[in-house]
Amino acid sequence: MADDSQVRPVFQIQRIYVKDLSFEAPNTPKTFREPWKPEVKVDIDTKNEAVENDIHEVVLKVTVSVSLGDSKAFIVEAHQAGLFTLKDFPEDARDHALGSMCPNILYPYARETVSDAVSRGGFPQLLLAPVNFEALYMQKKGAQRAKKDAEKAGK
Repeated sequence: MADDSQVRPVFQIQRIYVKDLSFEAPNTPKTFREPWKPEVKVDIDTKNEAVENDIHEVVLKVTVSVSLGDSKAFIVEAHQAGLFTLKDFPEDARDHALGSMCPNILYPYARETVSDAVSRGGFPQLLLAPVNFEALYMQKKGAQRAKKDAEKAGK
């Protein structure tokens, strides 16, 4: 028989929203007359902060820069955010949820926001590839551990 007095972690999505959105097409209308052979660069970053006791804001920043040769076609930057309740989580599990699970929840919304901005800018639809936030989180944690180890070794 399971112990019912054991506290279980609670995870809830409170709200998902666009915190910031920027679209620039500095070389239009010239860009529209060029053959469409884009060079696409995508940068993704996340950050989070506690808003209240168990409520955290997670912001997924997606920046897409598209060039045609030496000319910049467009740049779009979307900050897709969410408020999440994480109650009774151990610290390592909370960090994992904020660094991997929450960005995974936000990413489809960010993809739609970016795609919509690009289409409204008069450009062909842009579909962003899936992202493995678990791998990104583990990579970031590994880099943090390596930095701490290097600092300890330097003392």
